[in-house]
Amino acid sequence: MKSLSAIILTLLFVSISSIPLFAQGGATVLFLMINPGAREGGMGEAGVALADDGNAIYWNPAGLAFQHEGKDARKGEATLMHVQWLPQFNLNDMFFDYAAVNRKIKDVGTVGLALQYINYGKNIQTDTQGNELGNFNSNEFAITGSYALKLKKNLGFGVNIKYIYSNLSPGIFVDQERREGRGSTFAVDVATLWHPGFSKKLSLGMNISNIGPKMTFVDREQADPLPTNLRVGFGYDLVRSEYNRLTLVYDANRLLIRRRLTSDSVSVADNVFKAMLSTWSDGSFSDQLKKFTHSVGMEYWYTDLIALRAGYFYENKAIGGRQFWTFGGGLRVSVLQVDFSYIYATIDDHPLADTIRFSLSTLF
Repeated sequence: MKSLSAIILTLLFVSISSIPLFAQGGATVLFLMINPGAREGGMGEAGVALADDGNAIYWNPAGLAFQHEGKDARKGEATLMHVQWLPQFNLNDMFFDYAAVNRKIKDVGTVGLALQYINYGKNIQTDTQGNELGNFNSNEFAITGSYALKLKKNLGFGVNIKYIYSNLSPGIFVDQERREGRGSTFAVDVATLWHPGFSKKLSLGMNISNIGPKMTFVDREQADPLPTNLRVGFGYDLVRSEYNRLTLVYDANRLLIRRRLTSDSVSVADNVFKAMLSTWSDGSFSDQLKKFTHSVGMEYWYTDLIALRAGYFYENKAIGGRQFWTFGGGLRVSVLQVDFSYIYATIDDHPLADTIRFSLSTLF
C-alpha cells in the first residue's frame, strides 16, 4: 500500500531548503518571497520605493503608474529572469523563473501580467516498505494580473490579483483515502508609491503582498497560511545630473503571519486578516523590531548606459540570521537592458552563496 512518505519527504525537503531563505517560517508557497530581478538583487534585495522597471509588478505595482511617461516614451516593457536556485545544494534541476510584461493604456492606467515558477526537481516515490514506485516532479507557480493608476500627480496606487498553484507530489492512497500534495489558492497585493512634494529626490513605497486564504494540501485542519508580507522603504537620489545618477534605496520586510497552540497543543495559524493584526501582539517592542529584515543598496548610472550596484541584506539572528552582500551591474542599449547580480554570503556554506541572477528587459 502506498503511503504519505512522498508527500512528507517532499514537504520536508521544501521546508529545509527554505529555512535559510525564509527564517520567519510557518507559511507555505514560500517561493512567492523569492525576489525577482537582477537589478534589485544587486542592491541588497531592495526596490519597493524604486519600482521603475518591469519588475515593479512584484516589488510595488503602484510603480507602474509612473512608468512610460512623456511624449516620446514607450508604452510597455517586458522582462525575463532565470536562475539556478540554492546553488550550494548542487541541485541542477532546481531553478526559478520570472517573466513580466506591462502596458500603459491612455486614460485607464497601466496593466501588467507576471509569472513566477519554481522547479524543485525530480523526486522518488516509495511505498511503506521503501520500494520505489516511480518518479515525479515537484513545482509551484503563480500567475499575477496587475493594475496601477495615479491617485494624484505624485501618488500612485497598485493592486495585484494572483492565482497560486503548488504541485509537491502526486496523489496516493492511504487506508482507502486519497491524499495529495497539491493545492491552489488566490491572493491580492495592495501597494502605494509616493513622491513627496517637499523633495523631488525622495520616493516612499509600501506593498502588502500575498493577502489570501490558507492553502490546503491534505485536509483543512492542516491548512497553512500564505506568506503575507509587509514591505516598506524609500529611495533617494543622492546625485542626479546629465551624465551621472546615484540612488540610495532601503527596504524593510516583515511577514504578517501568526501561529498559536490550541488547548490540545496543536499548532494552528490565524486567518490572514486576523494575523495581520495579531502578529504585532507577540512579544515586546524589541521583539517586534527583530522580526524585520533590512535591505540597503546603491545604484550608479553613467549616461543611462552602464550601471553599477551594491547592497547588503540583514536579518536578526533570532529569526534566522541571514546576512549577505550583493553586487551587480547593468548595460542598456537602445530599448534593451541586461542586468546581473551576485550574492556574497558572510556565513560559510550559506545556501544562497554564489547565487548569480541574469535579467533581460526590453521596452516596446
